[in-house]
Amino acid sequence: MKAAIFREKGSPLKIEEIPVVRPAGREVLIKIRACGVCHTDLHYLDHGVPTFKKPPIILGHEPSGVIEEAGPDARKLKKGDRVIIPPVFSCGECFLCRTGKENICENMVMLGNHMDGAFAEYLTVSEKDVIPLPDGIPLEEAAIITDALATPFHALKNRADLKPGDTIAVFGCGGVGMNVVQVAAAMGAKVIAVDAVEGKLNLARSLGACETVLAVKGEDTAKKIRKLTGGGADIALEAIGLTQTLETAFGSIRSGGKMVVLGYSSDPLTISPARIMFREMEITGSLGCRPVDFPKVIEMVRLGKIKLKELVTHRFPLSDINGAFDLLRSHDQTLLRSIILL
Repeated sequence: MKAAIFREKGSPLKIEEIPVVRPAGREVLIKIRACGVCHTDLHYLDHGVPTFKKPPIILGHEPSGVIEEAGPDARKLKKGDRVIIPPVFSCGECFLCRTGKENICENMVMLGNHMDGAFAEYLTVSEKDVIPLPDGIPLEEAAIITDALATPFHALKNRADLKPGDTIAVFGCGGVGMNVVQVAAAMGAKVIAVDAVEGKLNLARSLGACETVLAVKGEDTAKKIRKLTGGGADIALEAIGLTQTLETAFGSIRSGGKMVVLGYSSDPLTISPARIMFREMEITGSLGCRPVDFPKVIEMVRLGKIKLKELVTHRFPLSDINGAFDLLRSHDQTLLRSIILL
């Protein structure tokens, strides 16, 4: 099979022919139909963040596909079944898994990090980690569900504890943030979308944002939101990963409000402990999505509550995977999610 191999920081991925891994036991062999291109991959490619499996390794952790072959002990999947594969696999046995926090499993295995990922024609994984996909949802677009959609769902439902009628300010309307907007709107929230790009705010309105705030350098964005809401949002969610934006998000919530940290940053954050204590503020992190929640996300898509097509802004064949990453590096303002089609 053809696969895009990552060998070292700063080098482009190379398309190579490698053997197909036949499924054993309860494993299944999946013909990959599409896989999303993510900024996480750029951490490995450009910034020297190490993968747990030392290169050479196949990256890619947002795939969809069709079962090509089932192992001899497979019980629920068969050849021809349409599926998506979550980015992270849980063990089901550790303390966190046993207490309903499989998304932060102590023994988690991530595609394209701990093991070879899905920038390849085929992928072999355990049957227990595969999510069936109903007819009617295009496989190419379904790749978005695995991470860019499931991650916002978990952040809103399980971490923000979003309720109908809540006001939420969403900071950053990229691929993940735009899905926060439409999932929050589908859950009955009043959504305020915040971004520095007017075009993204226009799309956010079409996906359910009630209000938009254009972030302009030198202006007090938090003050704008407090004025717009009459005191502050119930929840602020930061989907960018910048300390300045996180501090602005914290400043935009009301007394007793909550900030959800969804964007990644390793930089230190300066927030007043006094305000957290006196105003009973909450700050919570969010990572990925629990396996049990994927069917709920898929059902929202099937029912038309969540849109996928609008979020796929670019498509590339596997042979041009480096072109996809060049687009990601360019910070193209039209980019929400690019998909590698195989």
